Order: sequence, then C-alpha cells, then structure tokens
Amino acid sequence: MPRTKRRLAAEMGPEDDDRHFSKRLRNIASSGRRFSKTEDISSFSQKRCIAWFREYTSPDDPELLGPEGMEKFCEDIGVEPENVVMLVLAWKMNARQMGFFTMQEWLRGLSEIQCDTIVKIQSKLEYLRSLLNDQTSFKSIYRYAYDFARDKDQRSMDMETAKAMLQLLLGKHWSLFSQFSSFLDHSKYKVINKDQWCNILEFSRTINVDLTNYDVDGAWPVMLDEFVEWLKMTKAGDQIRS
Repeated sequence: MPRTKRRLAAEMGPEDDDRHFSKRLRNIASSGRRFSKTEDISSFSQKRCIAWFREYTSPDDPELLGPEGMEKFCEDIGVEPENVVMLVLAWKMNARQMGFFTMQEWLRGLSEIQCDTIVKIQSKLEYLRSLLNDQTSFKSIYRYAYDFARDKDQRSMDMETAKAMLQLLLGKHWSLFSQFSSFLDHSKYKVINKDQWCNILEFSRTINVDLTNYDVDGAWPVMLDEFVEWLKMTKAGDQIRS
C-alpha cells in the first residue's frame, strides 16, 4: 500500500498539485465561514440590530417604529402589545412615547440586553418579567410608566390611561386594587398627577389591607385620604346590610 501511494504521488504533475492545493484552500475557507457565521449570530451586532429595526419602519420614516410596526414586532416575538413585559422593554430602552420606538431607543435597550434577533429577545422575556419582582427595579419601572403613558401635551395623566396602567402594574399585587379602582370610578378625579401616582405605589406597599396602620395625619395626598374614608364607609355599609 505505501508503495502504491508513492507511485501515484510521483505520477502527479504540477497541474494536479495546484488543483489539490486549491481544494484544500476552499475547504479551509468554507470551515472558516461556518465558524464566523456561528460567532456572528451568537454575539451582538449593531448592524443586524438596525436591519431588524428597519423591518418595522416605513421608507418615509426609517428612524421611527410606529404603532403598525409595534404591532408586527409584538406579533413576531409572541407578546401582546398590552403585556407588561412590553412596558419593561420600553423602560430598558428609555422610550419616550407609548407606541413608538426611535432607532436610538431601540439600540440603547437591545444592546444592553444583547438582542439583535427575534429568537434572542424571546429568550430574554422571562428575564425582563423577573425585573418586576425586584422592588428597586419595579419602583423605577412604575415611576417611568407615568411619563411614558401620559399625553405629552398634559402635565397629568388622564384617568382612563391611569387606571389601565395601574391595573397592569398593581392589579395582581395589591389586595385593595379593585376597591381603589371602584373608588376612582365614583370620585371627582379626572386625572392623576405624578405625586398621586408615586404615593399610590407607596400606599400599596406599606398600608395594611385592614388600614390599621394608616395615619390620618400622615403626608398622604388628599386622594388617598378620601379613598380610606370611602373604603371605611363602604365596609360599614356592607356590615349594616349584612
């Protein structure tokens, strides 16, 4: 066997050598391309992230992802637009206006979580949701939600939007939320200002369900004083009827 190989090699001419060498180069290049492709996909690419962003924008305004693009983006990643995880993602981007992402906001948020494809962001959804379980992050997201959701032409948030955002953020975590929502329905309030918004969170975190630790002389906004009074009257009325 060794003699046969040597004999075949001796019979090969210069052209055969060239063809053999070229084939080896092609094999090396091919394996290199496969390695590079795997490496590129696994690491974050700003270029790929921008190209992905452009899939959701129009040629007339390629720097802004609007409501139609947002709907398609949510569909692609398998999340409803009203899902709280979209608020967390917007917070990561520090997006200024609900329903819109600028390219700068998109890059800021997605580069932080190293996502430039649908699959990558889907793998990060549980991480984004988990931020709501961290008290510091949740407080930051809650405060951010006020300026994000309110009409930028108004200093306060309209009641309809406020109730929707409170439901999204506190509905599953605050035992008195349904009562507070009912109070708002029957109250004189048409808007919620930022001080009220921030104090609602503190109230939900610190005041017992039975209101035993509520200090009437505390520095709570009048809205919350009125809620406590309304709730006490409602409970008293329920007891009388029962």
